[in-house]
Amino acid sequence: MNFFSRSCFGLALAGATLSLASLTMLAQQSPLRVSDGSQTAHIFPSVPHHASLAALLSDPGPLNYNGGPVMTSAKTYAIFWVPATLQTGAATSLTAHYQTVQKNFLGDYAAHTLAANDAQYYQTIAGKTTYIKDVGAFGGFYVDTNPYPASGCSDSVTPGNCITDAQLQAEIQRVMTLKGWTGGLGNIFFVYTSTGEGSCFDSSGSSCAYTQYCAYHSYFTNTLTSQVVVYGNEPFANTTYCQVPGTPSPTSDPTADAAANVTSHELTEAITDPELDAWFTSQGNEIGDICAWNYGTNTWKSGGANQMWNGRFYELQLEFDNHAGGCVQVGP
Repeated sequence: MNFFSRSCFGLALAGATLSLASLTMLAQQSPLRVSDGSQTAHIFPSVPHHASLAALLSDPGPLNYNGGPVMTSAKTYAIFWVPATLQTGAATSLTAHYQTVQKNFLGDYAAHTLAANDAQYYQTIAGKTTYIKDVGAFGGFYVDTNPYPASGCSDSVTPGNCITDAQLQAEIQRVMTLKGWTGGLGNIFFVYTSTGEGSCFDSSGSSCAYTQYCAYHSYFTNTLTSQVVVYGNEPFANTTYCQVPGTPSPTSDPTADAAANVTSHELTEAITDPELDAWFTSQGNEIGDICAWNYGTNTWKSGGANQMWNGRFYELQLEFDNHAGGCVQVGP
């Protein structure tokens, strides 16, 4: 599906009304949108890369509707890809607690503060407007111990241990077939890779884990079922790159908490922009980008968390609220 095939809007920017062509150019030039010519993804910049994009990410909003679908409800699935070794033969792991925190987060997200914020956004398809519902569920998980494929890219932070987006998609399709999971705009699949494993969007290394991103979301068509598959790439949450120094760790496991935050960013963006043609600003920023790495005020667990869902504590970035015109912990 062409990114702007259904776009038909006009906006005022800096006091002047821009043409559709000008708006299209602005969004396509966003460094948060990466493409190999056939596949496109929207990245969550790592903390160092985010700092280099400060001017872009000072975007005041609002999010604008561009004609594409949203996920009116979202069932989430987790694939933990944890072989015994990396491609170089080095040992790798993904602790049981790290996995548990992600499963808990995915199960807790629906019907809570950030999900409530999503509910102001909508789609208009064939003349019918439908709002995002503050509902969802955790559909299941799978721990895959199969080896990683031969390194398909070169990530400077994880030399010799790197998977491309194409290799990631192949893994998702394989596990979906194995588990009988289906695609469609009601489901999203997150792939969590283990310590020391990097990724780049393509074999050229144009955008890679840690140097450019901590995660990204995109979609593809399952070649076996012809269904759309919405997914997120979740490299191991190395806190050197994927957490702001001094951020509290509600579970006393900094990497697990950082991964939950990164997952929250990608889940919220995928719900509001699953096919990269629904909700984003005139500069191409999505709901989480304007608020990236901004946690707001901690009011839970003696100041060590900003969310408490079902008795569990999380430290999650804020998301953009069109109604309030800013970043919030709780939706309207």
